Amino acid sequence: MSYTQSLPWTLESIDFSRIDKARVRHDEDLFFLLCSASFVESGSDLYTHNLVDHFAGDQELQTWLSQHWEHEELQHGRALAAYVRAVWPEFDWDAGFKAFWDEYGAMCTSEQLESSRGLELAARCVVETGTASLYRALNDLTDEPVLKQLTNHIKSDEVRHYKHFYQHYRQYREREGFGRYQVFRAILRRVNEIKSEDGDVAMRHVFNRCYPHHAGNDAEFRRINTRAQGRLKRNIPAEMTVKMLLKPLDFPARLQNALEKPLAKLAEKLFLH
Repeated sequence: MSYTQSLPWTLESIDFSRIDKARVRHDEDLFFLLCSASFVESGSDLYTHNLVDHFAGDQELQTWLSQHWEHEELQHGRALAAYVRAVWPEFDWDAGFKAFWDEYGAMCTSEQLESSRGLELAARCVVETGTASLYRALNDLTDEPVLKQLTNHIKSDEVRHYKHFYQHYRQYREREGFGRYQVFRAILRRVNEIKSEDGDVAMRHVFNRCYPHHAGNDAEFRRINTRAQGRLKRNIPAEMTVKMLLKPLDFPARLQNALEKPLAKLAEKLFLH
């Protein structure tokens, strides 16, 4: 069976001609959020190769990363880019992505990974939490049918990816014997990286392409970015996000339940700057 046959959904199953453009064409916040997400997802192959190298010798995990995870992540990028092109054809997606990748690709190195394989898998759970929450929020803030279908597909993929990384994390936790404090620090490091790098770099390159006369104008970028992120914030599934973030810490059920409500604001850190 080829990887295309094993995909839960395919790009061809999305009928982009059915997009109700009148519902989304005017929404600049949505454009910025979708386009920046498409940039990050479209660079997944480099990140996959870093992870495959990091897990040398673990054939089961390497095979899943290269034969399933990478292809699904790249499909997310292609689908989001196709949606952006269909609704905002005047935007030069290819030029925007090239500028983004020239900067971000140089930052996306194996040195960013946790030295411990198990802690890197905990960090991967953070990333999948962030993406699952992102696409759930995007799904909630739009009423355009094709975008709802697409974001629901991607959200489901990201939740499934989280479960897969978590399963391997548990195996490495038994093998490497690291403690809860080390896991917490790895989780916090990755939350801060997501906050400061992926989304910010991608959003800035969308901004520079849309407003070349404002390139380098940090105040104007922050105004647009804060407005878009505020829309996202109001739709973040805080309860789901916190449950997923806390799970690798393996707290007793009573303690986890007690922590979830006061930690709900942690969900915002995945998106807000």
